[in-house]
Amino acid sequence: MTTEDVNNESFVPVFSSSNHDAEMEALTIQGILEASQIPTMLVGPHMLPNLDFQVHVPEHLLAEAQGIIEEARNAGPKAAEEAEAQTEI
Repeated sequence: MTTEDVNNESFVPVFSSSNHDAEMEALTIQGILEASQIPTMLVGPHMLPNLDFQVHVPEHLLAEAQGIIEEARNAGPKAAEEAEAQTEI
């Protein structure tokens, strides 16, 4: 799929939250997905603070993105510690 195809494709939300830490979680999810070569678009309540922070992905990659997010959540903090330790070697 070319960049032009991605630009013409519908993006759909894969994450949405209005929690107090929603922006941090959205940025983390965006980073995980982009590291997995999934294009993302961050949508936030910059003008209207009552809206959710959302991460959107191309519609055809929604299921893959959901799987990556689930895998990251299941791995939890232990995986983050292991990844950080690998960068310190």
